[in-house]
Amino acid sequence: MSWPIILSNISVPLLGLVGTAVIGHLPDARYLGAVTLATTLFNMLFWAFGFLRMGTTGLTSQAHGRRHDNEARALLLQSLALAVSVGVALIVLSPWLVPAAVRLIGGAPEVQALAISFAHIRIFSAPAVLSNYVILGWFLGQQRARTTLLLTITSNAANVALTLALVLGAGLHSDGVAWAALVADYLALGLGIALVIRHSHRLSSQFALGMLGNMERYRALFQVNKHLFIRTLALLFVNSFFTSRGAASGTTILAANAVLLEFIMLTSYALDGFAQAGEALTGRAAGAQRFDQFGAAVRACARFSVYTSLGAALIFALAGPWLIDVLTSIDAVRQAAREYLPWLVAMPVIAVWSYLMDGVFVGAIATRPMRDTLLLSVAVFLPVWYLSQGLGNHGLWLAFTLFMVVRSVSLSAIYVHHRRGIWADAATRHELH
Repeated sequence: MSWPIILSNISVPLLGLVGTAVIGHLPDARYLGAVTLATTLFNMLFWAFGFLRMGTTGLTSQAHGRRHDNEARALLLQSLALAVSVGVALIVLSPWLVPAAVRLIGGAPEVQALAISFAHIRIFSAPAVLSNYVILGWFLGQQRARTTLLLTITSNAANVALTLALVLGAGLHSDGVAWAALVADYLALGLGIALVIRHSHRLSSQFALGMLGNMERYRALFQVNKHLFIRTLALLFVNSFFTSRGAASGTTILAANAVLLEFIMLTSYALDGFAQAGEALTGRAAGAQRFDQFGAAVRACARFSVYTSLGAALIFALAGPWLIDVLTSIDAVRQAAREYLPWLVAMPVIAVWSYLMDGVFVGAIATRPMRDTLLLSVAVFLPVWYLSQGLGNHGLWLAFTLFMVVRSVSLSAIYVHHRRGIWADAATRHELH
């Protein structure tokens, strides 16, 4: 299952790398800074509702394991209704939300102005982005990994082509990146709906609007997703805080951190391929009450995750300076990124366990410990950053690295402590005590 998911996942940060490379070779670093700030904003706005993907995957995979096609259909319709509602609400609130959020993140005034212009365009893709989360989660929960690959590759290929045309061809600079993403998101949604209709003929039940009114299923959906929502907000807070503190150190540090974070995103999306395969496989095993298969899936995903993380660390150690030069031609940004490169080399080996365990806990619909361990990690991150401010940007990277250490260690410890018997209870009651 993993290879289509990995290809699908890494196409997302590769898209970010293309955008960064295109903007990074413009003569003014303001545009790269603006795209960085705006991307941070939309990571915060959109991925705050990432439970629409994760929760849909976990619940659908368990319904798939129980062979409850009617439940899987209802989950899709209800999650889509929630996604569209949230997306429309974000658009309505955007005249007030966007400027306030950009100012909160920080940056030079001219960079903020460009970021706000970007954001006012990109916000109109909210219903499509959140609906695409649901559709991807639904197909992944049914172990339709190649379908998720088709959806993601199509969306990102369109995005890359449009970015090149609008930024380099039409000269729209940072706004061109926003228009490209907007069009690509709705193209992906249209394809996703078509694939859902095609796949629905293979299920034993039919879609019905009456499924939208089943309040009991909504209750289960919210019960699972509320912990994921809080956990995701905490994670996004740390990412946004990291960008904000980098912006406070100047446009060059902001841009250098953005370059290194693109590589971290690339690695995390690749490792998430095994984690998301783990979501579907452990969820199906839990739904079918086959916990021998549950453990086998965890061991297999762990093995390949470790191999991949070691390979990524080696690549960054050997080819890091060259990779930085590919993304930006601005000398000051190149020099700053090289200074902080050792943190990037260490990150894959440290973070791999947090990605893997996230997948395991989502598959088991054991979302409370995901929330609790993330909050614990934030509680470590903030004091470490505060005490290490004298180290400058190195102190910020130190705090971020320890944040990932706590995530990995705490989730892994809970899994090891409770691996015998607790997953059956979580799968039955959608709660981990």
